[in-house]
Amino acid sequence: MLNISQNKRNTNLLEKYSTVKNLSNRPHYKILNRIIAVVSFFGIIALFLPWTQNISGSGAVTTLKPNQRPQTIQTVISGRIEKWYVKEGDFVQKGDTILFISEIKEEYFDPNLVGNTKNQVEAKKRSVESYGSKVNSLSNQIDAIENEKKLKLQQAQNKIKQAILKIKTDSIDLEAVKTQLKIAKTQFNRSTQLNKEGLKPVTDVEEKRLKLQDAEAKIISQENKYLTSKNEFINAKVEINRIKAEYNEKSSKAESDQFTALSNQYDTEAQVNKLENQYVNYSIRNGMYYIKAPQTGYVNRALQAGLGETIKEGTAIVSIMPANYEIGVETYVDPIDLPLIHRGEKIRVWFDGWPTIVFSGWPNMSYGTFGGKVVAIENFISENGKFRILIAPDKDDHPWPKQLSIGAGAQTIALLNNVPVWFEIWRTLNGFPPNYYTPKSKDTKEKK
Repeated sequence: MLNISQNKRNTNLLEKYSTVKNLSNRPHYKILNRIIAVVSFFGIIALFLPWTQNISGSGAVTTLKPNQRPQTIQTVISGRIEKWYVKEGDFVQKGDTILFISEIKEEYFDPNLVGNTKNQVEAKKRSVESYGSKVNSLSNQIDAIENEKKLKLQQAQNKIKQAILKIKTDSIDLEAVKTQLKIAKTQFNRSTQLNKEGLKPVTDVEEKRLKLQDAEAKIISQENKYLTSKNEFINAKVEINRIKAEYNEKSSKAESDQFTALSNQYDTEAQVNKLENQYVNYSIRNGMYYIKAPQTGYVNRALQAGLGETIKEGTAIVSIMPANYEIGVETYVDPIDLPLIHRGEKIRVWFDGWPTIVFSGWPNMSYGTFGGKVVAIENFISENGKFRILIAPDKDDHPWPKQLSIGAGAQTIALLNNVPVWFEIWRTLNGFPPNYYTPKSKDTKEKK
């Protein structure tokens, strides 16, 4: 105040009260002021202390390989529970029987179904063999028919040649008979003329007349032979056509029977393949009545209970945990921190149930954390709105506890750059991401 006014204040207005006098005589407010001053001094100094930026995440203990994680065993076929061979907590080897189920579908009720199907397969195979023999027999028959046809055609052609030669012979004989007839007529006429002149007796004329009649009879007979030879030639040609038609019909019928046998053979072979498929399926199905452990491990939980209960295909029966596994941690980070995570980076991990003292900004002061390395980064966001990171134990650090169980909770911290405390507070209040961080290994490779 500048005390411009001429009026004076009455500063002793409250001093007439004893309470005010007692408060003014106490020195506590001076100590408080000193404490506030000291705390503020150290607070201001703390703002300039180094702070390690980090990315924190939470997750659970898991395994590095998918085949080492807890799994459920399903039934491939539907059935009815008949007998349990294990109980929860039992240790089973790969191939040990866990459960036996019986059949519930009527088409598989026959206990001799596999044997009967095998007998059907054998019968069909013999049927295929018989059809094959029939096809071979018909093929031989067709060959025989073709050979016989060739021989018959050769025989008919020989007959044609014989008929041609006979026609020539008969034609020559006919010409000879005609010549004899002319001679007989000439001799008869000459004998008749000489008889009229008295130079030849009547007996000579009668003799010549007989020869003429005999020549006329021979020419008629020879003409008949000549015509008969021509008919034989024509019949030989007709016989060739008949032979071709007859044996073509026989060959066509045999080929038709052969094709029918082949069709039946192929159809029977298809039935054999179908029956063999059924036989194999039935054999495999018989082995599926006993549900076995796919790998060595412990039976965690029986998902189905009781006897006589009906289950469908694909129904989960028991949950099994593999005995041998490589432990790891799956953690989730915010999308804003994902670009700062790289494969091979080292991560600090601590587990639920293990004593820990963690200072995220001063990792050297933490106690109870274990080393890990990033082995996988999921490229698709999870249902919780974060990205999944898989961490394996760091071989260069302390080994992880052997008592860890799959599914136990875990917390992680990925260490980044060192910055002042005031910068980290300012960054957090403004919602800025940590400084962009590039691994040293990548920088080294780029320089090389």
